[in-house]
Amino acid sequence: MPLHKSAEKRLRQAARRNERNRARKKELKGVLKNMQKLIDANAAKSEVEAAYKAAVQKLDRLGVKRYIHANKASRKKAQLTKVLNNYTPTAG
Repeated sequence: MPLHKSAEKRLRQAARRNERNRARKKELKGVLKNMQKLIDANAAKSEVEAAYKAAVQKLDRLGVKRYIHANKASRKKAQLTKVLNNYTPTAG
């Protein structure tokens, strides 16, 4: 337990920030999983491109705001781009 008033405030702030960070990262995971789900479901390329665009926007925003490291955001975008460029929906 914090002994000082300022330490109590820091504890409250840390809890709020932790919750906010977790929410942002959870949103990112959802966007990435959505793209992967479309690829696994053999969706149309246009749908996958829309999911890709949403994922890149989310990565850019989280990287700039430092919810994730900028290099991690860049690396993930490169990985997603590679997946998108190699994606061809199979008929069947």
